Amino acid sequence: MYSKKVMQYFLHPKNVGEIKNPSGVGEVGNIVCGDVMKLYIKVKSDIIKDIKFKTLGCAAAIATSSIITEIAKNKKIEDALKISKEEIIKSLGGLPPVKIHCSVLAVDALKEAIYDYLKKSKREIPIDLKKNHERIEKEKKIIEKMYGKIKR
Repeated sequence: MYSKKVMQYFLHPKNVGEIKNPSGVGEVGNIVCGDVMKLYIKVKSDIIKDIKFKTLGCAAAIATSSIITEIAKNKKIEDALKISKEEIIKSLGGLPPVKIHCSVLAVDALKEAIYDYLKKSKREIPIDLKKNHERIEKEKKIIEKMYGKIKR
């Protein structure tokens, strides 16, 4: 059973769509459930000024995508990197245990967008962010080996 807040964000998601000429884009997926999240950020003076998402997934996937955009907007990059799955879950009034992975996907999508922004800006990428990116890339390669190249 979903919380009232999860249902609100699922039925009326905030910040849906794409950003033209984004500063960074993060795309992640889950091989088990099939959810795919794409998150776009626009950064100015190291602050996330705009953030949007496109998600193909269940109610929890859409709700976590939506809430992370609200939490991350107007945050400094360094503060946005501190957003945790626990913060997402708490902000939504909880998630069923089988849907916790959606909060992980939302955090990973944001981190990937920040990674992309830092890489494009030729800025130093924190070691934890590099490790997270490497894990996600490994997972993508496993999926591509099993199912073929992912078209973007």
